[in-house]
Amino acid sequence: MTAHPPLIPVATALEQMLLSIQPVQESECLPLDQITGRITAKPVVSGVNVPPADNSAMDGYAINWADRGKTLTVSQRIPAGSAPQPLKPGTCARIFTGSEIPAGADTVVMQEVVTLTADGQAVIPADLQQGQNVRPCGQDITVGQVVVPEGIRLDYRHIGLLASVGQAEVEVLRRPRVALLATGDELVMPGQPLKAGQIYNSNRPMLCSLLQSLGAEVVDLGNIADTQQATEVALQQAADETDLVLSTGGVSVGEEDHIKPAVEKLGQLNLWKLAMKPGKPVAFGQIGKASFLGLPGNPVSVFVGAQIFLRPLLAKLAGQHTSGQLPLEQGVAKFSGRTQIRQEYLRVRAELQDGQWQLQSFANQNSGVLSSVVWANALAVLPPSSDIQPGDPVSFIRYQS
Repeated sequence: MTAHPPLIPVATALEQMLLSIQPVQESECLPLDQITGRITAKPVVSGVNVPPADNSAMDGYAINWADRGKTLTVSQRIPAGSAPQPLKPGTCARIFTGSEIPAGADTVVMQEVVTLTADGQAVIPADLQQGQNVRPCGQDITVGQVVVPEGIRLDYRHIGLLASVGQAEVEVLRRPRVALLATGDELVMPGQPLKAGQIYNSNRPMLCSLLQSLGAEVVDLGNIADTQQATEVALQQAADETDLVLSTGGVSVGEEDHIKPAVEKLGQLNLWKLAMKPGKPVAFGQIGKASFLGLPGNPVSVFVGAQIFLRPLLAKLAGQHTSGQLPLEQGVAKFSGRTQIRQEYLRVRAELQDGQWQLQSFANQNSGVLSSVVWANALAVLPPSSDIQPGDPVSFIRYQS
């Protein structure tokens, strides 16, 4: 009897995958309105102070602190956006929120505590702290400060910060190119009539949407005919044009499963058959300069594989600084479950109750029940040789949207 090689633990497989991934290097400069989701190619350094000068934190009167407790003539009015004149000694300036503090002033008195005399002079209270209600120059950001490091995936927060320092363009890494292909003559794209023995292909649209949301440029090669020659041609074309080749189906050992032998012929297969459920026949390797990730054909197995492997692999490929570790949280099981030699991922709904995550399992954990991933919002992680009972602590991974 032929001995089968041991199944590879998930953590070991992910570590090996990440070590083999080389981030993209090419970059381009883009305006702020085109960089959402892109990765910074180098640190962005501020060329200005924010704020650029001392300014008022509220509407009131700018004074020299030494003149507190006096009645002062209002010598100028300073609206926001105007350049003030130096403050005349022994006077105050009417000032508004965000307006620049005039030279000679160091304190702003809120208007509510200032009394105006009949002839328009300002009665300043004595109980004041020097510098109150003044935002100092560079309070937020100083010239030369790194406002966004390299390797950061940019979102609306970063874009607001970049705009605040006057950054009109940012150098970002190019999008990683991912080839997406599916195998299986039984698969039909949505919108087409189903014939006997056919099913709709949910994997391609699901993965295409996920890849786009993660900032990848998707090269959709469609459905590949279930022949060895067609598989080899498609894989070679994909590897020549992209950074990562992603396939679904065809990585098992059936007569119509051509992906695995094709990858071994064209390149090398580094990993195959992992100690996980669902998704044991996950494959990883190299075809030319492109990495290859093969996911099983069952929709839930594809979904789990995308959460566990595709997301961290694509983050590193895109140049994002990340540990690659899966973001595990702790919850309490409201279900029972027993595992054997594989680590299992259950679709669960995590709900926070009294400061603790409660995990309710979906009733049908079959790998073809795709409705479960919409009902659930997390994957409970059950290690090998576990016997989980209600009330036991369980690690889980919340979906990343």
